[in-house]
Amino acid sequence: MRVLITGITGFVGSHMAEYILREHPDWALFGTFRWRSRMDNIEEIKRRFQLIECDLSDFMSVRKMMDSVQPDYIFHLAAQSFVPASWDAPVDTMTNNMMGQVNLFDAVRQAGLTPKIQIACSSEEYGMVHPEETPISETNPLRPLSPYAVSKVIQDTLGYQYAMNYKMHIIRTRAFNHSGPRRGDVFVESNFARQVALIEKGQQEPVVKVGNLEAQRDFTDVRDVVRGYFMGADKGEPGEVYNICSGKTYSIKNVLERLLSMSSLKIAVEQDPQRMRPSDVPLLLGDFSKFKSRTGWEPSIPFEKTLEDLLNYWRARV
Repeated sequence: MRVLITGITGFVGSHMAEYILREHPDWALFGTFRWRSRMDNIEEIKRRFQLIECDLSDFMSVRKMMDSVQPDYIFHLAAQSFVPASWDAPVDTMTNNMMGQVNLFDAVRQAGLTPKIQIACSSEEYGMVHPEETPISETNPLRPLSPYAVSKVIQDTLGYQYAMNYKMHIIRTRAFNHSGPRRGDVFVESNFARQVALIEKGQQEPVVKVGNLEAQRDFTDVRDVVRGYFMGADKGEPGEVYNICSGKTYSIKNVLERLLSMSSLKIAVEQDPQRMRPSDVPLLLGDFSKFKSRTGWEPSIPFEKTLEDLLNYWRARV
């Protein structure tokens, strides 16, 4: 089998690559990158697969890649995925996330290929969720509250449209918050872990700067999520959408407290107005029963292990 991962140098992409290399070492793996992509996430494994420079916003570049790779599986993980950045550059976020996916789909069609395609949608699409609507199922209304969430609704809907119109094997997965080693420090739990590591090394005063601590999120380990992505592509029903989550919530305050408890130092907490968003989804609690029923997937890595591995990742790097 031939597998293509877009955005292989990213947080999720690198874990997806590790999963494929571990579970299917005889398969041919290919991954896209751009000239400005960071390579540190794949430093230890990049010799075990073929990197392809490709700008997904350039259709001819995508078409040429598709002719060359001819994948049996595509995991589309390349995107602008940082919610706060979407407030600063809403047009770029929506254009890039939409255009890259349309080019990918059309390149597959023009090349006459029939791969299994998984597209990474997001729980952020649900947006404003009322308490009585939790846990959130796939039928819940989509009320996006950020430009990023809107871009994901577009990707999600495009996946459905191409699956229905062109009979493409496209599986839509709405992953809730996921974390673990290599999580970028612009994301809240990873930023907290990095600050704790810096404090332990004496490189930051013993104060963790925070934003909104009241939001509640459903966290899953990234290594469970990529396993879910593969199972979704392999066993999911084309055109369908599936939640991937843990079915448990943690407030951001609780996440911070857990990380602080893993350090022997006394660390204070201080709110930073610069870290507050124009709006924030108050509650995301998912229901993954539909996905479990179809594929047998369920999370296996405890949240404590996720945070411990994340903190140790930053301890080794600051």
